[in-house]
Amino acid sequence: MRLEYFQMIDRITDLDVGQRTIAVEAQVPLTSTIFEGHFPGYPLMPGVLLTEAMAQTSGWLLIALLKFERMPFLASVKEAKMRDFVTPGELLTIDASVVHDGSGFAVTEAKVRVDGKLKCNATLTFRHTPFPNADLRGHMEAMAKIIGFPQQAIAHG
Repeated sequence: MRLEYFQMIDRITDLDVGQRTIAVEAQVPLTSTIFEGHFPGYPLMPGVLLTEAMAQTSGWLLIALLKFERMPFLASVKEAKMRDFVTPGELLTIDASVVHDGSGFAVTEAKVRVDGKLKCNATLTFRHTPFPNADLRGHMEAMAKIIGFPQQAIAHG
């Protein structure tokens, strides 16, 4: 997890296109300037960043389902629930599944766990469009390699 670059996912641990599910891992850093203000003397991972981690996890699943030909963009967060604190150094397991897809939109259910214990969950809606430019697609392909996205799922055309 590289919070300063908004890179929330370290590695994909499971991606099942047929079942429309994904699981990833993300190691919360031990130190970050974010923890200096959230909160002094009691550092906690902000809920908005946990939500972003769920959104990025869902986004990678959608990119796989869209055969890397379209880019998902977070459109809405519904029913986000923070159930317990996440602290520096914890290893997050994040999973997501598609519950609806159609008309240029997709809805996912995502969960964050630490040692099997549910920390938060959300229902997320995404809009997907063609990649807006080659630079962004190239960046996403480079990130895909770093996090272990299956290279055979990247369409080249």
